[in-house]
Amino acid sequence: MPEISVIMGVYNGAKKLKYAIESIQNQTFKDFEFIICDDGSSDESVNIVKKYAYEDERIVLLENPRNMGLAMTLNNCLEVAKGKYIARMDDDDKAHPTRFEKQFNFLESHKEYAILGTGRNMYDDDGVWGQSIREGERSKLDIYLGRTFAHPSVMMHKDAVQQVNGYSTSPDIGRTEDFDLWCKLYFKGYKGFNLGEALIDYYEARDSYSKRKYKYRVCEYKLKKRWRKQLGIPWKYDLYAYRPLLVGMLPTSILMNHHEKRFAKKHS
Repeated sequence: MPEISVIMGVYNGAKKLKYAIESIQNQTFKDFEFIICDDGSSDESVNIVKKYAYEDERIVLLENPRNMGLAMTLNNCLEVAKGKYIARMDDDDKAHPTRFEKQFNFLESHKEYAILGTGRNMYDDDGVWGQSIREGERSKLDIYLGRTFAHPSVMMHKDAVQQVNGYSTSPDIGRTEDFDLWCKLYFKGYKGFNLGEALIDYYEARDSYSKRKYKYRVCEYKLKKRWRKQLGIPWKYDLYAYRPLLVGMLPTSILMNHHEKRFAKKHS
């Protein structure tokens, strides 16, 4: 049985997929399985994964019958995962070689944590343009306020993820399945920590934040309203739930400028 099950959803990711796969293959920690679920891609993604799976028995390919969204795709991966730990990965990111080694060693020696994220470099087609490093334990309030974990950087105890039935797939979650998962885990009493080192290169175009559809901001608003109450966050923080809605009304130029300045240097 592998120590780590790496789970990754793919949707039309052919352009960067090989780099993501090879960054996992090149880990210094070798005891893992790599479960890749294609979510109805119309490009060459499936053929690319098949090639790597043929050459590396640790790679397992799953295929959704149609496009089902990231949450359902990751749950399909979880159903077949055999590892003690679940490591996330995205099809356009690159893991640094020592990522799994450092995360595994930390979790093995810090049993109080069920979630472990890392810092990240942000890159686009022109190269690395920003960095986010926020080291330390995360409280319930941190989670609510958005000081959480870079989703594709996390390693988690599989038992904890199973305890909360994996990712929520209801339509009202929108694209905040990661935030919802953290809230579910913290509601059950689990805790998380973030390593103070960038161990993934995270693909994010500089204008990506401004392109987010407003309907997903509405989903985030509703989800924050609900989880504030369930997590016992003081009511004075209720105003923070409106932040996604207000941000979505700002001009694109202001959003892009803020986004670049926010990640232009290290954060602690």
